Amino acid sequence: MKAQDVLPDGEDFTTINGRALRKGSVAAFLANARILEDAGTSPADRQAAEDDFASLIPTLDALGLFDVFELRSPFLRAEVARHRAALSPSPASPSA
Repeated sequence: MKAQDVLPDGEDFTTINGRALRKGSVAAFLANARILEDAGTSPADRQAAEDDFASLIPTLDALGLFDVFELRSPFLRAEVARHRAALSPSPASPSA
């Protein structure tokens, strides 16, 4: 499969698993991950990257990225797991 088979030229969005996905989401996630891993990042830039990083997790989940790739960074892995857990519906309580 080629990139244009997933998202044809001239199109900026596609729908996968019922979620509208924007072109560039994976690249933006990676850019934010690099910012978060940089010890020299200013607090303001770190906060902006954290917000953007977290907002992309549902998109990358819909793409199945985390089913195929594991993040090397323990910090980034923990952040993704934390945000994914917050997005998951809580299991139903057993009825008595």
